[in-house]
Amino acid sequence: MIRIKAPLEGETVIEDKVQGTVTVKNSELDDMILLRSDGTPTYMLAVVVDDHDMGVTQIIRGDDHLTNSFRQLMIYNAMGWQAPAFAHIPLIHGADGAKLSKRHGALGVQEYEKMGYLPEAVRNYLLRLGWSHGDDEIISTDQAIGWFDLDAVGKSPSRFDFTKLENLNGHYLREADDRRLVELVLPRLADMGITVDEIGKARLARGMAGLKARAKTLVELAESAAFYTLKRPLALDPKAKDLLDKGGRDILGNLVPRLEQLSDWNQSAIEQLCREVAESQGQKLGGIAQPLRAALSGKTVSPGVFEVMEILDKEESLSRLKDAC
Repeated sequence: MIRIKAPLEGETVIEDKVQGTVTVKNSELDDMILLRSDGTPTYMLAVVVDDHDMGVTQIIRGDDHLTNSFRQLMIYNAMGWQAPAFAHIPLIHGADGAKLSKRHGALGVQEYEKMGYLPEAVRNYLLRLGWSHGDDEIISTDQAIGWFDLDAVGKSPSRFDFTKLENLNGHYLREADDRRLVELVLPRLADMGITVDEIGKARLARGMAGLKARAKTLVELAESAAFYTLKRPLALDPKAKDLLDKGGRDILGNLVPRLEQLSDWNQSAIEQLCREVAESQGQKLGGIAQPLRAALSGKTVSPGVFEVMEILDKEESLSRLKDAC
């Protein structure tokens, strides 16, 4: 095998773009192997030659490679080549302060897609983990391209926080185009065993503004959107069934004939009618809205129930209410 002879005296200095001036005594450097006994090069030699041949001028990588930089610098100096500028950025740690690993959920980036995170949210979050631009927390991809430089990269490790990522993802969901979100939700509904027809797609598009306001991930968005696409009769979850069993059906039975007579089917008119019915029965509006929600969505949580009724349209809404009764 062939080794490189490391200098025995003096120091090697790297002016790192993030870490600053970093110095290592040459006596601490080893005579590392460049070519194995079968003639094949080691990683250390191959990567230096490749970077040189490719004209690499900046190497930006994790600070766990800082030791490698001193060893690679020996090769650059021995070959008489201009070494690239080095920038070693801190690693990401888990919430417990330990180096991020699979036990923290640190999987491939495709896993974050499966968990329902938008790419722009992940980019923004990862950027802000180790870099700052004043007090800006929401940084679009275009802004990041225009603003980023190495000067503001921190030297200390950051902690990955799923709660903060979810909150940031919720922001980007609310900002996202509704049609794009429909296309992102459809495969997730298919995974849930739901086939969405054109009517269902149209309802999703009309209802997306109300749906995305309450979701933090695409998984949550798909789960909350599913009721718009389901075929009758809807299956009721236990809480919705319990609500209807405890007087909800009687409320709906009295309300349906009034709704059938309603000529303008929009959320304002529907809400006004329900208020009038509630007042005439000495109830609060919520006393009517909750049974409506249970019957229309099969759950006790949904976007605004009068918005839901407008999106479903009159025929579908009344049919679902009669099913529940």
